[in-house]
Amino acid sequence: MNGWNVIVIGGGHAGLEAAWAAAKFARVALLISNPATVGRMPCNPAVGGPGKSQLVFELQALGGLMGRLADETAIHTRMLNASKGPAVQSLRVQNERDAYAERAQDVIFEHPNIDILRGEAADLEEDGLGGWRVVTTDGRRLPARSVVVAAGTFMRGVTWYGRQSRAEGRQGEPPSRFLSAPLARAGHVLKRYKTGTPPRVRADAVNFAALLEIPADPAPRGFTGTPGPRAATSPTWQTHTTPDTHRLIQENLHESPMFAGDIEGLGPRYCPSIEDKVVRFAHHDRHLLFVEPDGVETSEVYLQGFSSSLPPHLQDQLVRTLPGFEQAVIQRYAYAVEYDVVDSTELTLNLESKLLPGVFTAGQINGTSGYEEAAAQGLIAGTAAARRALNEPEQMIGRETGYIGVLLDELVFKGSSEPYRMMTSRVEHRLLVRQDNADERMTPLGHALGLVDATELRRVQAKYARVQAGMNALSAQRIQGQTGDAWLRRPEFSLPDVEAMGFVLPAMAPAEREAVEIRVKYAGYIRRAEQQLKSEDRARELSLEGLDFSSIPSLSNEAREKLTQAQPRTVDQASRISGVRHADLSALLVFLRQRGAPGRTEGASRET
Repeated sequence: MNGWNVIVIGGGHAGLEAAWAAAKFARVALLISNPATVGRMPCNPAVGGPGKSQLVFELQALGGLMGRLADETAIHTRMLNASKGPAVQSLRVQNERDAYAERAQDVIFEHPNIDILRGEAADLEEDGLGGWRVVTTDGRRLPARSVVVAAGTFMRGVTWYGRQSRAEGRQGEPPSRFLSAPLARAGHVLKRYKTGTPPRVRADAVNFAALLEIPADPAPRGFTGTPGPRAATSPTWQTHTTPDTHRLIQENLHESPMFAGDIEGLGPRYCPSIEDKVVRFAHHDRHLLFVEPDGVETSEVYLQGFSSSLPPHLQDQLVRTLPGFEQAVIQRYAYAVEYDVVDSTELTLNLESKLLPGVFTAGQINGTSGYEEAAAQGLIAGTAAARRALNEPEQMIGRETGYIGVLLDELVFKGSSEPYRMMTSRVEHRLLVRQDNADERMTPLGHALGLVDATELRRVQAKYARVQAGMNALSAQRIQGQTGDAWLRRPEFSLPDVEAMGFVLPAMAPAEREAVEIRVKYAGYIRRAEQQLKSEDRARELSLEGLDFSSIPSLSNEAREKLTQAQPRTVDQASRISGVRHADLSALLVFLRQRGAPGRTEGASRET
């Protein structure tokens, strides 16, 4: 073989999506150390949740892989925030952990356009012709037009169990020892981040009767439409920490590598370790924990919310202080991992290095946390790498397109000072870019990028033609002097209630009926959201000079801290600060209006 269009380094969620996307129109090599680890879920065995399910629905609409794998291996599905508005409703799918990886391997290994190469990347070399060679530790020089580095937590990875450490990218897997060097040599600023995972406990040693059971939704939902046949097979459960848990942690903080100063990496603010929670929130006498099965055919449960880097002997004691876990046996101990990340502001919106043209990075190497964030970046980087290799014109996804656009915008323009996690609160136009309309928004874009075929595009277009026909039917009929859509906008009315009154709707699938109800019920809110976006855009140059941010009570604690440190001159500059969300910008604008906002800052620039 004379080479590949794209070489993808890494077989985690970012690497999978990069290879899958690129292989739709290019020849791809996937370079991995161990094929058995491809698609592994090293942390929680689940996909979705607030802010994350929206990413997966958008991935699915763009022709991605994660939603399909999640649905095929689902054992528990729940719609979170179901009692709230559609902007924050989020699907979460619990998976059979081992089956997810096996299915991912089947799909990738059998793909006719993907070659699986085993080895460790040692260097990146320019070939002098606008392409690259990936040099492996055994001396091979693998040629490609573009490269996607999706190294996860492996670049100079170190795992910690108490004060003891070893060189690993994750538990039991060697690190990527050399990839940091060519990135640093090119001028990339490398930072050190840290994340962690909870212990896995033997299921047969847990007293489930003492736990609060959370059943799956009776009518399972999926990212692809309908999940697999086992989607309601298993419940999940809840337990909580106790005063004994907190006492043990406080007495043994010297055993924590984070509190002892051994770990230099910055950890995730929104997914802290249990010892960090106990210290930061000392006024709380308990912390809620979620007990999730690793699968119906595995012997382990996962303690979501109990991430720790304390030594194994203390983990044994701590877990046994939890209700239902008095006789618990830990099968795999929790640990923390430190690793290198690039400064994401040194990338383009397509995640191409500004310093190494033709080299793209995706996933946790860019400073994010979470499977879903990694997968979204993988699809973007893989698509852009393939298009570049084939000399196709570059296409960018902007913030206005949805959650993936917001993720890219914040990474590239704001950067991250800690592992970045997507949340609904980061998306200022979340009512307009919901999970239920992801296919309408993103499928045409996927088709334009070459990721979605014409048949799928026509299917989505036909779906929303039926939705519009349903809305038209409601507005065209009257009963008791009011149209059907007017009746449906009443809070106490649902679509079946309106039909029971005598309104007739055309035949529609359940998802189409849901779309009609959302669009009719929230029409006023949606119009208001569109107007608010326009108003905020006009207000971006308002001056913030001289403001005491600590005196603005509606700001989040994180925003107050970041704004005080950065001292932005304008609202636009404030919007570019990592950790300052749309709700914080709204609070600033309200404060300025109440105070009597001054005019625009003279000569203010939109650049920070």
